[in-house]
Amino acid sequence: MLRQDWSDHPCPIARSLDVVGDPWVLLVLREALLGTTRFEKFRVILEVADNVLSRRLAKMVDAGLLRRSQYRGRQRTHDEYVITDAGADLLPVLDALAQWGERYTQAPVRHMEMSIAHRDRDHTSTSATVCSACGEPLTATDRIYQRQWAGSGS
Repeated sequence: MLRQDWSDHPCPIARSLDVVGDPWVLLVLREALLGTTRFEKFRVILEVADNVLSRRLAKMVDAGLLRRSQYRGRQRTHDEYVITDAGADLLPVLDALAQWGERYTQAPVRHMEMSIAHRDRDHTSTSATVCSACGEPLTATDRIYQRQWAGSGS
């Protein structure tokens, strides 16, 4: 897909889209916010080709959304991809997209909604920023998406 470079555009929306306008970037961020860090797990969960995922992860590291961190595997060193503050700050964008999608698009299977759960609590929230059940503020570290199609708490 041909697209324009908006990295030096005066509009902050255009500059933001230059970084996060690719749908794969937002899906990788969703998984990173849920704790996924390893290439293989991203690949399996997202059902994405290796070359596509490699390019997106590299672009996200360059943009400061993720950082590479090495870990030692059984036979060699591998990279993990850890979400940065810049990546975590996109949580409200993902929440807005999730809420919009729940309201205006039809799920392929009835009752397969995505909800926001207060991590380490046994309740869900109708708000992404303040828990509607207990009133506590919600951040990327103390809330999680519950995706019925992917199993509980993932």
